Amino acid sequence: MRFRHADGSTVHLAYCTNVHPAESLDGLLRVLRDHCAAVRRQLRWERLGIGLWIARDAARHLADSPPALRTLRNALQRYGLEVVTLNGFPYAGFGDRRVKYRVYRPDWREPARLAYTTDLARLLAALLPPDATDGSVSTLPLGWRTRFANGQPPLRAAHAALRLLADRLDGIEERTGKSIRVGLEPEPGCVMETAGDAARLLTGLPGERIGVCLDTCHLATCFEHPDAAVAVLQKAGIRIVKAQLSVALHAEHPHRPGTRQALTAYAEPRFLHQTRGRCDDRLLGTDDLAQALDTDALADAGCWRAHFHLPLHAAPEPPLSSTLPDLRAAVARLVGGPVPLTRHLEVETYTWRALPAPQRPRTADELSAGIAAELRTARDMLIRHGLEESP
Repeated sequence: MRFRHADGSTVHLAYCTNVHPAESLDGLLRVLRDHCAAVRRQLRWERLGIGLWIARDAARHLADSPPALRTLRNALQRYGLEVVTLNGFPYAGFGDRRVKYRVYRPDWREPARLAYTTDLARLLAALLPPDATDGSVSTLPLGWRTRFANGQPPLRAAHAALRLLADRLDGIEERTGKSIRVGLEPEPGCVMETAGDAARLLTGLPGERIGVCLDTCHLATCFEHPDAAVAVLQKAGIRIVKAQLSVALHAEHPHRPGTRQALTAYAEPRFLHQTRGRCDDRLLGTDDLAQALDTDALADAGCWRAHFHLPLHAAPEPPLSSTLPDLRAAVARLVGGPVPLTRHLEVETYTWRALPAPQRPRTADELSAGIAAELRTARDMLIRHGLEESP
């Protein structure tokens, strides 16, 4: 969906299709037909923006096959869908029964990550609507922290890959007239966990092409206020290429028996749910919610936050809550000023099927209804800040 900002520019709102993992072109086409088109019908919108996730094998096939790419473009048009952003964080296997740490491989030290992201950029330039000249691709924040523990050598390798990517993005614009930017997505547990890390690690890279994707769940999990995070990035001259609108799981009193019991329902085996707690001015953390519950690592912390993308419109039952106030603050900072700080917004709740059973959609129709409700919530936030829906 498109919105007109007060400065006259267009802000795009999409929902991310990594909630419907598909590894092939046929799978992608089914996602568009059975899920994306259904969400658009639920909303009764003329046009639905999607943040498309294209897995490695499908991306390679589409990049090598003009007929396959035409098939995908035709399907987008047929179902009233448009793409200005791709989610290039997961590489493959995002629909597997157990993802956990595997989502961070290959990282930016490995040639496969550069090849994959180059394919995505080429594809996005071909998929952009005729009246859109700018596209964005989000990607992982260099890699998981332990793989960068040796200091400068792995960072130098990652930076070299990103510089080469920037050169390739320049070439894509020269050939197509389409400007593609890549945003690294700070995430708890990664070498680039916070906005401060992004400012430090991205300084010196080609800023016109390489910036950040701000995920508001990740910000909230690390107790980063959006205003402070944006200020750090702006001071460093780091561009906000894209923002993912998401909320984290919040437990105000995690040491109470009832709260711990409620948290247990979210300690599921598929995705990694990094958990953070504050103790005075220190941030304590574990790699997963189960570790926080099973160890004393966060015993000294007050409230906890877990990297569990919750539906925007539906807070968990008390004694738990979501970080929706942080999302509202982020939207205000990103698009509530005289100019938008980013023009690509993506709702990214990929954990619908990992929710506790009472909250989990039982049918495809229920999932479509939930995604539509999230998009209405996001739309209302944008309208509250003076943006107007565009046809």
